[in-house]
Amino acid sequence: GTVEDLELTDVVQQGFGSILNVECGGPEPGVGCAGRGIITAINFLEEEGAYEGLDFVSYDVLGDVVCGGFAMPIREKKAQEIYIVCSGEMMALYA
Repeated sequence: GTVEDLELTDVVQQGFGSILNVECGGPEPGVGCAGRGIITAINFLEEEGAYEGLDFVSYDVLGDVVCGGFAMPIREKKAQEIYIVCSGEMMALYA
């Protein structure tokens, strides 16, 4: 399917303490940019009014892929604060 086929209720799940959760994927491995999935998801959620009435929004994204799509929320000032969490392994710090 495509984003055009989705409704907000198709992708939003309510979890513990009334926390709303959304998980998005990307293209098949080796076919496209995973960051494009993040851009598409954020745009869809904005267009469908998913952020209305929320006190807090948190994104958990992979940081080990060199892709401009992962920086889009930062570039467009969609993030007020950014926290980078990684293990103490040197490879995690290089990513």
